[in-house]
Amino acid sequence: MRKRTFKGLAIGLVAVVGLAACGGSDDTATEDTEAVTEETTAEPTGLACQVTDVGGVDDKGFNQAAYEGLLQAQSELGVAVEYLESQGDADYDPNLQSFIDKGCDVIITVGFLLADATKKYAEANPDVAFAIVDSGTSAANVQGLTFAANEGAFLTGYMSAAMSESGVVGTYGGINIPPVTVWMQGFALGVKYYNEQKGADVKVLGWDIDKQDGTFAGNFESLDDGRNIAKTMYDEGADVIFTVAGPVGLGSAAFAQETDGKLRIIGVDKDMSISDAENANVYLGSALKGVTAAVFQAVQDALAGTGGGTDYVGTLANGGAGYVVSQEIPAELQAELDEIQQGIIDGTIATM
Repeated sequence: MRKRTFKGLAIGLVAVVGLAACGGSDDTATEDTEAVTEETTAEPTGLACQVTDVGGVDDKGFNQAAYEGLLQAQSELGVAVEYLESQGDADYDPNLQSFIDKGCDVIITVGFLLADATKKYAEANPDVAFAIVDSGTSAANVQGLTFAANEGAFLTGYMSAAMSESGVVGTYGGINIPPVTVWMQGFALGVKYYNEQKGADVKVLGWDIDKQDGTFAGNFESLDDGRNIAKTMYDEGADVIFTVAGPVGLGSAAFAQETDGKLRIIGVDKDMSISDAENANVYLGSALKGVTAAVFQAVQDALAGTGGGTDYVGTLANGGAGYVVSQEIPAELQAELDEIQQGIIDGTIATM
């Protein structure tokens, strides 16, 4: 595995212990509505609950990152932790109602697609604290956990353009929703900035900056879709692909393994060279979102009664957004990325 260099994101490293024992993505809320509970040895100070979107707490992406935030809260704040996994939108309501009935002190919902359900249950239960990843506040008792994901993506776009040997890179998303497209736009603008600075003409497949539309798998689950999209882009000349599709991207990484190093992948949300360790060598870098730290802070705020009605916005400046690159990135390029990052922070470089 290549060593990694982290930039722009303060990451709380939390050991995820016993995921298999406490339930994985094979458990469905519709088949068994009993929440999975992490046992604590001391009397808990509260109950923090998570409703995942599709993919589950072991999706190697943002559901897992959010769950790690709960585990950090369990370790550092002494709260009890439970989660329910959603296999589709039909699970959102019963999962949320189950946690209302359970008496959770704070309910964390993970993903933009849970926004409507979160708003409905928050308004119906004003004494319960809620937080939602990738959506803004929608009620007085909801804290939105949002991220300037475009900032880290911009840097990985610039890096991808610089490292591309074919002069063609690509990106695709899971579903066409704002928390996905913000990454794709930032990535493409990073490539555009590289072209402007270097007089280059690196092409981006899968995203049109002006139309703000592009290629989508239509889901966040199918590894086959990830493989097929990556193969299509590779056949069109792309040698670096930024996947913004959760577990779908794992299919792209598996395909990249078959290209003998000719295709490299940019991961999303987490350092995919670690979370997808069996494919570590194909990752040129990852654009990061500080979900773990945001969820931990949301639990802390909820227990203190200070989180509702506000939005947390993670940026390069506050450590809520960032990127990671492989050590194979030349020192000269890393120096350029450091300079660009500072320009993004001080507002002299636009990433949207």
